[in-house]
Amino acid sequence: MRGRHPSGVSYRGLYLRHVGGDQSVADANHVLFFNAGEGYQVSHPVIGGDASLVLSISPALLRELAPAALLHRREEPGFRVQSLRIDPRAQALVALLRHGLHHGGIEPLQAETLALTLMCRSLGPRTAHATAATRARRRLVDRVKVLLASEVGRRWSLAEIAAEIGGSPIYLTQAFQQVEGLPLHRYHLRLRLARALDLVVRCEDISALALDLGFSSHSHFTAAFKQAYGRTPSAFRESALA
Repeated sequence: MRGRHPSGVSYRGLYLRHVGGDQSVADANHVLFFNAGEGYQVSHPVIGGDASLVLSISPALLRELAPAALLHRREEPGFRVQSLRIDPRAQALVALLRHGLHHGGIEPLQAETLALTLMCRSLGPRTAHATAATRARRRLVDRVKVLLASEVGRRWSLAEIAAEIGGSPIYLTQAFQQVEGLPLHRYHLRLRLARALDLVVRCEDISALALDLGFSSHSHFTAAFKQAYGRTPSAFRESALA
């Protein structure tokens, strides 16, 4: 890894990465960046650990792919931010690449192409989101993310989240919108669908999976999955195993 800059997307579970006095939540909605030679610590506030896809980027490729605003102005390039939120299509690329590598049914050229496309999409200003919110608001929202990840399939209400975190539902929704750039309910939906990307390949009963992830029915789950990823769960499963 020397001289290279790993980036990782957690597709199962959650962890916190601490750099100095700052922290980032690693869940399926974010990509985390690790600078070569930079120290950090990891903690796991949710039982079950995590699993992530990690890509290592060379300095030359990093200069070519990353917008200048994301990099330090130094001789050796490095990320100025710890993480960015990614969109559903990037999540789907993570799943396709991971399943292909796991099952050994992916050609090297295809794997490299998927990895490059994933990097471009994760760093793209139209598909990634960085926040300018205060540290206090980011820490509050981090607590919400940890709560959602603790029971991904639970159908949370705003009142329940507010009772667990503290504060009013209105303030929580406003803070979450400012930090993440999308409503809390949509963020939670993306977490549930990303979990489906991980599970659907080895799932024999999609109706049961839909209920486990908090969807009211097979059709509700299929419609949300197709809207996010452009194909049904069954079609994605076939593509991932092809």
